[in-house]
Amino acid sequence: MEWDVIIIGGGPAGLTAGLYAARARLKTLLLEKLVPGGQASTTAEIENYPGAGKGITGPELTQRMEEQAREFGMEIINKEVNEIKLSGRKRIVKCGSEEFVAKAVIIATGAEPRKLGVPGEDGFRGRGVSYCATCDGAFFTGKRVMVVGGGDTAIEEALFLTRFAEKVIVVHRRDQLRATRVLQDRAFKNKKIEVIWDSVVKEIKGKELVEEVILENVKTGETVNVPADGVFVAIGYSPSTGFLKGLVELDGNGYVITDDNMQTNIPGVFAAGDLRQKPLRQVVTAVSDGAVAAVSASRYIEDMEK
Repeated sequence: MEWDVIIIGGGPAGLTAGLYAARARLKTLLLEKLVPGGQASTTAEIENYPGAGKGITGPELTQRMEEQAREFGMEIINKEVNEIKLSGRKRIVKCGSEEFVAKAVIIATGAEPRKLGVPGEDGFRGRGVSYCATCDGAFFTGKRVMVVGGGDTAIEEALFLTRFAEKVIVVHRRDQLRATRVLQDRAFKNKKIEVIWDSVVKEIKGKELVEEVILENVKTGETVNVPADGVFVAIGYSPSTGFLKGLVELDGNGYVITDDNMQTNIPGVFAAGDLRQKPLRQVVTAVSDGAVAAVSASRYIEDMEK
């Protein structure tokens, strides 16, 4: 079966691209290896998406996006994409031994949490080490947890964790946070939150579960052992673009380079959302990217068929 548009990735960018493409009467397929929603679906509360209203959760918002796109005819298949091939005017998306053919492809695979790369991190993943407070916070009710990072995501995670944990320790490598002022104010006013400045994680230790974290002061070199039942890593993201190397142009950090129309250097291959090189990665910018990518793909197909 051949599609007009294949969208790879089911976060806000992919779902919005699907909505716009399907609404334009294009035969639209979305390929998502997990559950649609992306990083937004792990966010406890989204309060800066225009019109959504205070209190809407990430899962609620992305579920509405999915339902809306499906209403216009977008189909979803749960498959992991490992390669895109070009064959004349056709774009072939490979999922293992299975192939899907389209006139245009929109890549919206987003980004994944960046790791610390320290001893104990991989070994204790799922046993005290987490990259999603919304997913795992309830497991640490009455416990002592640590959040590593100083940006918006880290402080949002820390504030969310205060609903469950007895104590939340924020560890940041600098002497001031990078989070927006409103989040900083909330964190500093919260009595459950403590900040350890100028420090990095050197090792995560424990027996069956996480029990302590070794921190190093970047200015003095001094190390301390800090008791903790859990470690939430929030130090940014890496783009999920490994399968694109050699196909589309990437920047030095692996992000896809596009023009204002979301067009990559390959005609008929577009990119949208957090995997794209841009100054701001939020739900609202992902949605914008997805809409532009779908409209651009529609115009590309029209021109191709003239």
